[in-house]
Amino acid sequence: MRNWPIGAAGLPAYSPPDHARKTALLTAKATFVTLLLLAGTGEAKTIAAQLHASGIVAVASLAGASRAPAPLAIPTRSGGFGGEAAFRTYLNDQAITAVLDATHPFAARISQRTARVCADLGIPYCQVLRPPWTPGPGDDWILIDHEEEAASHIAPGSTVFLATGRQTLQRFANLSACTVISRQINVPDTPFPFPNGRFLPGDPPFSEQHEYDLFKSLGIDWLIAKNAGGATPRTKLDAARRLGIRVALVNRPPQPDAPRAESADEALAWVRAL
Repeated sequence: MRNWPIGAAGLPAYSPPDHARKTALLTAKATFVTLLLLAGTGEAKTIAAQLHASGIVAVASLAGASRAPAPLAIPTRSGGFGGEAAFRTYLNDQAITAVLDATHPFAARISQRTARVCADLGIPYCQVLRPPWTPGPGDDWILIDHEEEAASHIAPGSTVFLATGRQTLQRFANLSACTVISRQINVPDTPFPFPNGRFLPGDPPFSEQHEYDLFKSLGIDWLIAKNAGGATPRTKLDAARRLGIRVALVNRPPQPDAPRAESADEALAWVRAL
């Protein structure tokens, strides 16, 4: 047991902190950061590990696209926020002082909302946005702004592999004259929404050889993907190049006009500069 000096009335004597300690405590309080990391990408997993290793107080949020997401190195909530008002309430109730948006480049609604709310509340915001893919030697790509445009380039009877997720599946209904295979993390219980299509379960990441073998076994003529960027998701494009498969790549939606980092290291540098 620690021996405290005894003061008046037999109570431990109180020794007020010196001026230097007071200043240090006040400074620490003023610069304390409770960071919200909007996760869901490989960069987010790396950032979470770096935040934990750096001792930065942070919480991650996952929208819930996967039923069994890989655990992150920091406390994590899941399920989204249920709208802009609920998001504002969360930021206020949890005393969030900065937001790092490492969601998917096509999570436009989330990113635009988050940037807008943070600007309104005066909370620093940074988007982690990996560079987009660009074609190289041997790639046979077309770039489209809207999913519905793919049908104007793909001949009837083609076998098409959709690597675009579930949210925009209905936009490919005009491919009903093709055989359409849609890979999903969580396969819906409902039937495929248009003729000549089927779901294929799959939870990334996938190696290039996996994609090569899969596309070859399915007899794929066209690959449709979103221009997500990144090394790991690119394996399907590399496999398509090796097999001579044509690719329709959906361009990214408009991104927030806000501070941006292209990598986990740049994102951590932004956090440390707060």
